[in-house]
Amino acid sequence: MAGRFFDEWQVGDTIRHDMTRTVTETDNLLFTVMTHNPQPLHLDAEVAGASEFGRILVNGTFTFALMVGLSVGDTTLGTLVANLGYDKVVMPNPVFIGDTMRAETEVVELRPSKSRPGQGIVTFRHRLINQRDQVTCECLRSALLKSRDQAAA
Repeated sequence: MAGRFFDEWQVGDTIRHDMTRTVTETDNLLFTVMTHNPQPLHLDAEVAGASEFGRILVNGTFTFALMVGLSVGDTTLGTLVANLGYDKVVMPNPVFIGDTMRAETEVVELRPSKSRPGQGIVTFRHRLINQRDQVTCECLRSALLKSRDQAAA
């Protein structure tokens, strides 16, 4: 199991995730169509080309999902009870087709669950970064995790 239990984390722990992903036109097209998002900036090369960006922008919700997905293997795989929420999602720079993305995670808060003994809440700060070292997405993710003692029981 790759993920860590609640009691294995410390505030300040930081991970640069090994997995990277180059975003393809197919990724953007499928995600945009699957989520019924008709925004021409994601689908229409002529409209997007006339925008200030000069080309198609990758769907922001795909960008967000990729960021979280790249982090799961090192953070919560096998230890997650539930994701409790995502806060302060920002996208300071666009993602374009052909960008190669990597993710980084930092633990910013830990607290034992008051209502669920043997579990605790970890707040992660996730960042998605392109090949130009620009942050393209960032958020806080609150995750309810099992403790090692709960898993052994």
